[in-house]
Amino acid sequence: MNLKNDKLFPRFAAYGFLKNLRFFDPFIILIFREAGLSFFQIGFLYSIRDVATNILEIPTGVFADAFGRRKAMVMAFVSYLISFVIFYLFATFPLYALAMILFAFGEAFRSGTHKALILEHLKMTKREHFKVAYYGRTRSFSQLGSALNALIAAALVFYTGSYRIMFLAAIIPYTLDLFNMLSYPKALDGDLQRIPFSDIWNQTKKTLRDFSGIFANRLALRSILNSSLFGALFKSTKDYLQPILETFALSLVVFKLFPPFTGGIQGGLSDMQRSAVLIGLVYFVIYLFTSYASRSAAGFSERFPSLGRAINLSFLFGAGMLFIAGFATSANWAILSIIVFLVFYALRSLRRPMNVAYISDQIDSRIMASGLSVEAQFSTILTAIFAPMLGFLADQVGVGFALAVLSAGVLGLYYLVKVEE
Repeated sequence: MNLKNDKLFPRFAAYGFLKNLRFFDPFIILIFREAGLSFFQIGFLYSIRDVATNILEIPTGVFADAFGRRKAMVMAFVSYLISFVIFYLFATFPLYALAMILFAFGEAFRSGTHKALILEHLKMTKREHFKVAYYGRTRSFSQLGSALNALIAAALVFYTGSYRIMFLAAIIPYTLDLFNMLSYPKALDGDLQRIPFSDIWNQTKKTLRDFSGIFANRLALRSILNSSLFGALFKSTKDYLQPILETFALSLVVFKLFPPFTGGIQGGLSDMQRSAVLIGLVYFVIYLFTSYASRSAAGFSERFPSLGRAINLSFLFGAGMLFIAGFATSANWAILSIIVFLVFYALRSLRRPMNVAYISDQIDSRIMASGLSVEAQFSTILTAIFAPMLGFLADQVGVGFALAVLSAGVLGLYYLVKVEE
């Protein structure tokens, strides 16, 4: 696949790279814990975000398909920027909840919409057969952004001694991405018609009719459920690597043997700084690995008899890996747990391009943003259920046991979401 003459690929790559410079991501649970929140409250905040996103998914997907995907993306970044300001200025549960709702506006306008822009570009350039490889390449730049994000975030914590400064810092890349989005050509909006304001409802109903057809398509629905269930498992559990890394960092022998790393000694590192060093390095390695995994998605899927087979086996393997991570955490085998989480992250990056390609094969291109928004909607519903449940279990019986229970439950649902091979 030759990308030298593709003028839009650098913009697609820049979008993913800048979008993933959310400097707070590698420390989000630690930020909330520092503010005095329990794991259950953190899970409840995730639920607020995901329920709000769920409510907004369909209308924002309809808006994107009917009136312009680029406009939807611009609105997404404006919502993100406002939420970052609130997170930075305040540290209370009610205002965190408000910031989460604004963040949800951004997620709802963005989810599915940018993928639809990429797929529209491939359709216009008659390269739809490169869907897995092309999306995998763009996603690899997103993961490179996440790798750099981990190092910058660790440096911010190390030198400022503050977690919340990362919300302020995230405004810079998100503002740049907003301008990047404004540079996209209008042609990527798809086949839109200029209609008077009085006919907006009629256009909305037409899009909704096309959208409802997704639920009548069994193959499309199965592919959406498979992707969203695994996505919800990943979203609700991925941040629990942070407390595992924090505990591991504070127990490392190297920090105890060498005075420069020992907190409490003049010139030494504080507990926060030691955690920041390890968390930053581990997340950097994870996202370098996931970047490579995204680029390898096409080659990985070609090793199997069909794309459906690759999706099904990776589902089972991923949920199994998380079960092992939970067991290892409960047994205080922190290194094994961290390694398994790395594999889990990489598998998510391998699966995502395959899921998008498989879903796009089942859905009409005219309603692609809406179709992918359905996938995101199911994912947010499930995450809204999983997150507080996981938080409650983590408060009661520990993080490791909670991870094992949730992953075992998802494995039990496999035959309900197995796609056609």
